[in-house]
Amino acid sequence: MKKIVLLIVSFAALLGADEGLRKVVFDLTTGDIKVFEKKVLTGIVFQKNYYENKMEELDAAVVIHGDAYKFFVKNLAQSPYKNESELQKNQPELEKRIESLSRNYHVTFLMCESGMKQHDVSQETIYPFVTTVANSTIGLIDKQNEGYAYVPIRD
Repeated sequence: MKKIVLLIVSFAALLGADEGLRKVVFDLTTGDIKVFEKKVLTGIVFQKNYYENKMEELDAAVVIHGDAYKFFVKNLAQSPYKNESELQKNQPELEKRIESLSRNYHVTFLMCESGMKQHDVSQETIYPFVTTVANSTIGLIDKQNEGYAYVPIRD
């Protein structure tokens, strides 16, 4: 009888393991710096804090493709984005904030390898906390099948 009760309690604990955990995957394609700052840099921090204040957790992932590659290139001078003056001016601050999302807020950044080739962005030129996936569709499918809610971030 004790074994049955223990088994039932263990099973109930497993069922509730994800209680209080929210998951979201952002489909990031915008190249607009203002949209990026509002929806990613400020938005994710707000959302993480919102759930934390409710004693819940938000697991956030960002799939990077489209025009968004430029925000994750560490050396703009040696990239296709070298002539974007607004990006050049803001890049040091953007880097700090993106790295903070990764380190302090545990946001996962996944970059589309297929698009990297098309945009002439190599693994060596992106931030070390960015992981690559074969393509953005696969990254989004995988995250959604892991229970992540889908949120697009576009221009």
